[in-house]
Amino acid sequence: MPGSSHSSRFVSRLTRQSMALILAGGRGSRLHKLTEWRAKPAVPFGGKFRIIDFALSNCLNSGIRRVGVLTQYKADSLIRHIQQGWGFLRAEFGEFIDIMPAQQRLVDTWYSGTADAVYQNLDILRQRAPEYIVVLAGDHIYKMDYGLMLAAHVENQADLTIGCMEVTLEEASGAFGVMDVGEDSRIREFIEKPLNPPPMPGRPDYTLASMGIYIFNTAFLFEQLIKDADTVGSSHDFGQDIIPAVLKNYRVFAYPFRNVQSGVQAYWRDVGTLDAYWSANIELIDVDPELNLYDNEWPIWTYQAQTPPAKFVFDDPDRRGMAVDSMVSGGCIISGSEVRHSLLFSNVRVNSFCVVKDSVILPDVNIGRHCRITKAVIDKGCNIPPNTVIGEDPAEDAKRFHVSPGGVVLVTPDDLGQKLHYAR
Repeated sequence: MPGSSHSSRFVSRLTRQSMALILAGGRGSRLHKLTEWRAKPAVPFGGKFRIIDFALSNCLNSGIRRVGVLTQYKADSLIRHIQQGWGFLRAEFGEFIDIMPAQQRLVDTWYSGTADAVYQNLDILRQRAPEYIVVLAGDHIYKMDYGLMLAAHVENQADLTIGCMEVTLEEASGAFGVMDVGEDSRIREFIEKPLNPPPMPGRPDYTLASMGIYIFNTAFLFEQLIKDADTVGSSHDFGQDIIPAVLKNYRVFAYPFRNVQSGVQAYWRDVGTLDAYWSANIELIDVDPELNLYDNEWPIWTYQAQTPPAKFVFDDPDRRGMAVDSMVSGGCIISGSEVRHSLLFSNVRVNSFCVVKDSVILPDVNIGRHCRITKAVIDKGCNIPPNTVIGEDPAEDAKRFHVSPGGVVLVTPDDLGQKLHYAR
């Protein structure tokens, strides 16, 4: 059962027999221009990480050291990040993180759905011969021990186990794929984004929403993928096609993702919209954030450039380099400016007489003198001209930039006429 104790030897044996597949080919169009030149899993997060680092770190910390990353949409920066930061596993010990791009191995099309992405790599998976396959989304922020979920999967003698979170009926309405389960957590029905979600047993105000985390017995997964590939009209998606087709005749269980100590819903964020992305980053600045990045027992691994320490210069009354209630990464220089309640990634330069508030500044940004920036996401590589004002007049902002429903202003190099991504 979720949260129950298992010996580390039992859990590690299961993880050694498992292979994880991280679905990392999505565009993430709801992030607008933030994903115009990169896949969503490659989007920077948390001051020094990429979104995919969380799924990869969960695998390693859980003891799963055989991982495939399925890529497709504008994967260059994602592939380079994995090559630079995740090449420390030892092949001679059977450990690897393999990049598995769409390459038309079995059919003449690119990946056409989540299930199809796995199906097209069946020959590779057969060679790897894991006993269990853990299918993960590469675009969510959370820390999770997959070993405990594997243990529950085996205890339930399940064919498929679905990781899920407990959300209110109001939050889930029209927003998530949800599960109708019995008292034993066996799934009776999987419903995609219903307006009236079924409540959980014993918790009438809550329902179980899919996290996009699946554990399959390998032979069972192969059988279902082949059957789905031969089904005319299928969209070849796990949530829409595979899962509903197996509920009646196979053992499919829900695994509520809870904090092991407290038993309450654990931290999980889908940062698929600009407002959600901004909010999840800004939450990290809190005194005691729900996502603890200072956790030595469950570190988040990443590629990290060698940068000098952050520096704050000038201490004149009208020109003081300072940051309050903020996170400032290596390589940053705050030169006679004020940064409040903001998160700065590496190598950000804030020149004199600026005020930056409630903002997320991605790497390699230069902010010219006398700028005022409020509640913004500034994309990597932007060079903000002197005297620029962002986040104070929504109507003016909307003429130049994308403004989210929550009032977050997204600024990209393209918006500024800085064509960083075009061949010269």
